[in-house]
Formats: sequence, structure tokens, C-alpha cells
Amino acid sequence: MLLDDLLERYFATSDISSISADALTAGIEHCRVDFGLTKDRGKRFALWALLHMLGSAPELDVAFEDEEDREAARNFMVLLAAPSGENSE
Repeated sequence: MLLDDLLERYFATSDISSISADALTAGIEHCRVDFGLTKDRGKRFALWALLHMLGSAPELDVAFEDEEDREAARNFMVLLAAPSGENSE
């Protein structure tokens, strides 16, 4: 799943800066519902990652039953938190 595709699906634009507060709230809610309904691990991770970037992701122990998925999510959070260029060796 591509980030632009997810943004288009849930917010009707790939330009996140143009999303109104109401549209952001509605899109996040729609994304959380889809996250809860999907069983596909890859799709769940992509939806969780989007929710995480928007500050609305569920806690890892709630979001993922599998420890591998929780570890992948932790790694994702570390990569996002790293200063730009730190992981570009």
C-alpha cells in the first residue's frame, strides 16, 4: 500500500496539508474502522503506520497479536524518530 493511495482513500487528497480538521477526523475514524476489520497483516501494518503518523494509532499490544508485527512497528517508530540522514549509510 502506498502512502498516497491511503491518503486518497481516507482523506480524498494526497496533500495532507490541505485536509480540513473535520475531514481529518472523519478519515482517521474510517481508517481505524478498516484497521479493526482487516485480517491481512500487511494491510493492518500499513493502516497502523498511517494512524501512527497521524497520532491516532492504537497501542502495539492492542494493535498486533504477533510479536514480529509489534517489533516491526517498534522499528518503524524508531526510524521515524531518527534525525534526518541518520539511517542513510
